[in-house]
Order: sequence, then C-alpha cells, then structure tokens
Amino acid sequence: MPIVKYPRATEPLWHEWDRKAQKCGLRHTVYAVNGDQYTGEWLDNLKHGKGTQVWKCTEAIYSGDWKFGKRDGYGSYSIPDPITKEYKKVYTGWWKNDQKCGYGTTFYPGGERYEGEWNGGLRSGWGRMYYRDGSIYEGQWLEDQPNGQGMLRLPNENRYEGGWKDGKKHGPGKFFYLDKGQLFEGIWAADIPKSGILIDFGRDEAPAPTQYPIPKV
Repeated sequence: MPIVKYPRATEPLWHEWDRKAQKCGLRHTVYAVNGDQYTGEWLDNLKHGKGTQVWKCTEAIYSGDWKFGKRDGYGSYSIPDPITKEYKKVYTGWWKNDQKCGYGTTFYPGGERYEGEWNGGLRSGWGRMYYRDGSIYEGQWLEDQPNGQGMLRLPNENRYEGGWKDGKKHGPGKFFYLDKGQLFEGIWAADIPKSGILIDFGRDEAPAPTQYPIPKV
C-alpha cells in the first residue's frame, strides 16, 4: 500500500514576526512615532513595572512604577529649567491611573512646596503648603483647596486655627494676633469674621501691644 505524505503545515512567517514585536519583560529604549522614548519593563505590549519615560515635546522625565501603560505606584516627575536646562523635580510620590494619588511632594515655581495627600491629581486629604511669602498652611484639603480643619501661620507668626471652606476661613475659628498680644475667637464666613470676642492674649510678650488693655466684661 503506497504511503501518502502530506506536506507539514508551516506557520505563517508573520506570526513569528508578531511574537517578536510584542514587548514583554525588560527592553532597551523604545521610541514612539512622536519621538517620546521609554526604557524599562513591559507586559503584553504595555509599560508595566519599572521604567523611565522621556517626552520629546516638553523634555519632561518620569521615572518609577507603571501599570498597564499608566503611571501607577511610586515615581518622580521632573522638567528641565528653561534657563539652566538642568532637571528639577516637580513631583515625587505615589501615582494611580496616571495621576497623583496618595502621599507626595510637589515643588511649584517660586519656591512654593506642598507635602501631603493627593487624590485624582488634586490636593485632597491632609497636607502642608509652604507659600512664597513665608506663610504655612497645615490641615485638611479638598479638591486643591484648604477645606475642613487647618492652621495658617503668617510670616509675622500670627496664625489662624479653625474651619476652612473652598480655601477661605469658614466656621468657628481663632485668630492669634501675637504681634499685638490679642486673640479673636468667633465665627467666620468666606474669610470674613462675622461675630466673636477679642481678648488680650500674651500681651506682655507681644512686640507691639495696643496702648490700652481690653477691659474685661
């Protein structure tokens, strides 16, 4: 009985090429069509694991964790100084779904700095903000604004402790006028004191106390 030999089925060559093209594991620098470049780990053709991305348009650099093509985990984002061209950090901390989320520190132009919690790329939760004029706010935030309970300390050491809403003093609060040796305690609305009492507080240590003490009621 004659033996019939059938030709062995061969896999199309493009299948092999496609397998080689799929990025998985650690890879050298991969360049995108727009000039962006990424060096690091991949999974199923997506950035996943540790890696560094450089954007050609802004020359910004992100170095840290990735998850399925998005910044997710711990990492730092830096941009070049327009004059010196040296890289300076803009944000260092936690990310989720390509946005700041969790605890992190952001460095703003002019020396301002925020250290605290983020959610969806906005300051939300507890945090401390160092302003350009020397003021410091420490307390609760919501959607990038002081909201809840917090303390604002001014450059002259005067301070406000109390409620905040939409970035303004709101609700019960205390304002310590340490330069004059007085304390105002009352209710605030949209940064304006509506009612309360003013008493002497630390008058003997104040650098510029009022001429006459406030009489007791």
